[in-house]
Amino acid sequence: MNKEPQPRVVMVTGASAGVGRAVVGEFAREGASIGLIARGQERLQAAAREVEQAGARALVLRADVADAEAVEGAAQKLEAQFGPIDVWVNNAMTTIFAPFHQITPEEFRRTTEVTYLGFVYGTMAAIQRMRQRDRGSIVQVGSALAYRSIPLQSAYCGAKHAIVGFTDSLRSELIHQKSRIHITVVHLPAMNTPQFSWCRSRLPDQPQPVPPIFQPEVAARAIVWASSHRRREIYVGWPTMKAIYGQKVVAGYADKYLAETGYSGQETQQPIPPDRPDNLFKPAPGDFSAHGIFDARASDSSPLTWVNLHRGVVAAGAAALAGVATLLVQSARAKNGVSA
Repeated sequence: MNKEPQPRVVMVTGASAGVGRAVVGEFAREGASIGLIARGQERLQAAAREVEQAGARALVLRADVADAEAVEGAAQKLEAQFGPIDVWVNNAMTTIFAPFHQITPEEFRRTTEVTYLGFVYGTMAAIQRMRQRDRGSIVQVGSALAYRSIPLQSAYCGAKHAIVGFTDSLRSELIHQKSRIHITVVHLPAMNTPQFSWCRSRLPDQPQPVPPIFQPEVAARAIVWASSHRRREIYVGWPTMKAIYGQKVVAGYADKYLAETGYSGQETQQPIPPDRPDNLFKPAPGDFSAHGIFDARASDSSPLTWVNLHRGVVAAGAAALAGVATLLVQSARAKNGVSA
């Protein structure tokens, strides 16, 4: 008798809001048992309730991903509660919007510790366990900015570039070891998440993602798909592909174009309130979830991403259509007495 497949055990960092919250919801719908890492206890509890309402299991693991010991402790607790970790999603991030000369060393270091070293520490905790079983999947949530940097986000762009360099090195090591552990990066376009409401900023007006903007569920579907398919990298949305391939072909032009448009493109025309909180060094208060404040401008689908994820099906369909077309042409020629 075949045993029922066991639900996957999944760890998600940055799980309480934004893309991480959407990823948690997507895994919950498949019935996974999910560990939730973030700093804000109330939002973690809210995310856990959503998982349980979907019929899945959640474990709240309040931790700062910049603390390697805390991340390791969270991994220990998740495996003690739910069993071996099958999937680890590194997603937690923080940022500051400001020209480089206005960023302090402490702010730059903090952004790097969370957005880059948090991925390193999460990967360390995952690899330590997955190596023992020679299986598992690690998903790094990347960005188009990992290849094409933009002004006003030097710390964040540097961290995302570092993630790609680190991951490529580790991937080669895993191949050398003939390991069955899979590591992938899912690169995202502009997302409608709460980060634009709580990021530290020295801009005069409200920060915004560079349009076009996508809902976090678009990213979540690609991330969950990546966790069970052995793809090296996945580009979500046409803007991501355009940025990455454009950097390879016309990097100098992109530098000048972003110098002209990169400032205004990252701001609305609404001033930032003087008492606006930020989450750089501690969680920001507020009932934030997956979506940010740009719902009216965000798309909830990406046809190009669907094609990218299902390119085998698309290729098979195209081949079938080509075969049918060939048969029709041959049939028409036969009717008209035309030789092939």
